[in-house]
This record gives sequence, structure tokens and C-alpha cells, in this order.
Amino acid sequence: MSDQELASLAAAVSDIAVAAGHAILEVYRQDFEVTQKEDQSPLTQADLASHRIIRDALAQLTPSVPLLSEESAEIDFAIRAAWPQYWLVDPLDGTKEFVNRNGEFTVNIALVRGSRPVLGAVHVPVTGVTYVGLVGHGATRQVADSQPEPIRVQVPCADPVRVVGSRSHASPRLAQCLEPLGDYELVSMGSSLKFCLLAEGKADLYPRLGPTSEWDTAAAHAVVVAAGGQIVTLEGRPLQYNQKASFLNPDFVVFADAGRDWIALFR
Repeated sequence: MSDQELASLAAAVSDIAVAAGHAILEVYRQDFEVTQKEDQSPLTQADLASHRIIRDALAQLTPSVPLLSEESAEIDFAIRAAWPQYWLVDPLDGTKEFVNRNGEFTVNIALVRGSRPVLGAVHVPVTGVTYVGLVGHGATRQVADSQPEPIRVQVPCADPVRVVGSRSHASPRLAQCLEPLGDYELVSMGSSLKFCLLAEGKADLYPRLGPTSEWDTAAAHAVVVAAGGQIVTLEGRPLQYNQKASFLNPDFVVFADAGRDWIALFR
């Protein structure tokens, strides 16, 4: 696929994420029901409306590329392991933030090739901001109908280090691991926005010491890598996708400045 074709695909995926965001906001502005999935995580009409929009639009855009979504994940590993590429989608990342009405939820759409996300769009419905990353070609941040602006991680990192953490999954272990940093700034944030803060140079480190699923991370993973950052497991290996039957990610660390040994904090 040529650079021009990739850029066109990225723009189309960004538009799809924005359309899904509009559907989410229609529910967000009303009273809505919340049900529980099998894992006891919340599910709303907004998740399902967003899923349907993304599913139908991607089927038109790339009919031959399969889709794996949080809301349609019942696909046997033996089948998806043979996929050379596929769309990996979380139609509403941060449902707890949605239910709590704090605005920190996103629409996540990623194109995964082999074991790595190569394209990602993360849309924030409440603010109208969309982050797009095309690995090897850079990342952008766009506000509503304005022109996309290039973004890049900050290197070297700030002093004190700016650490971003989960609003819904605070961890005493994290505080202990960060003690060797001395003074640091901790920013609590929901959903994929944690990755995006780092991608646009507003954070230096995001350690995730707790459960996430592959659809939670793939789109923002592409944005961070396209912006010059890295995402590795606590063993120092790149975070990979579709390599096992489970969708759960191992613990991982997202960072901007490769000149520091961030992994040493968590050993």
C-alpha cells in the first residue's frame, strides 16, 4: 500500500471514529441504562451504537479485512491467528468514565498487521479531539474541523518526570515502584487518553501494572509509536497482539525517552 493510500485510509478511519463519537454523545446527553457484561464491566447503549457504526463503516471501507471488537470478540484463536491483518476496535474505551460522566472516554480503532498495530485513531467525543498515528509516518492531533497538527513525544523527559496513571485502577504497587524517581508529577486519567498525553509530549511515563485487553491499547499504541514513543512489557519486549487465545495484555510500560532505563523501576 502506497503512502498516499495509507494516508487516505487513516483519514477515513478518523472520520469513522468521529461518527461513532457523535452516536456516543447522543446517549451521553440523556439518561441511559447500564448493564453488566460477563466480566462485570459496564455496558451501555453507547457501546453498542458505536460498535454498529464502526463495524458497518469498516466493512464498506475494507471488505476483505476482518474485524475484532470488544463487543464481538467470540472468534476462535485458530481462525484469527491466520489473519495477516485485521481491525481491532474498542467502540467505547472508558465505560466507567462514561458512566461517571467525567468525559474521559474514547473511541479506539486500530489496524493490526502481524502482531503490531500500524494505524490507530483515538477520538475523544466530549472534546472533539482526534489522535491519529500511522507508524513510520508520524502522528497528529486534530480538534473538531481544524487541520491536524503533528505531535511528537518529548525527549528528553521533563524534570520532574510526569507520570500518567489510571483513574479507575490506582495501584499501591505503582507508588512503590516509582519511589526511586524521587519527585515526580502524577496525572490521573481515564481510557486511552493516558497514551495520548504521552504522544503529544504532555507526559513522560505510563506504567500499566494491571489488566488491560488488546482492544484497550492497540489504537493508542499506534499513536504513541508513530509519535516516537515505545510500549514494552516488563521483560523489555514490544507489546504484541493476536499471539494467544486470551485477549489480556501483560503488564507494560509506555515511555518517550529511550535514554532512560524505565523498566528497571519495575523489576
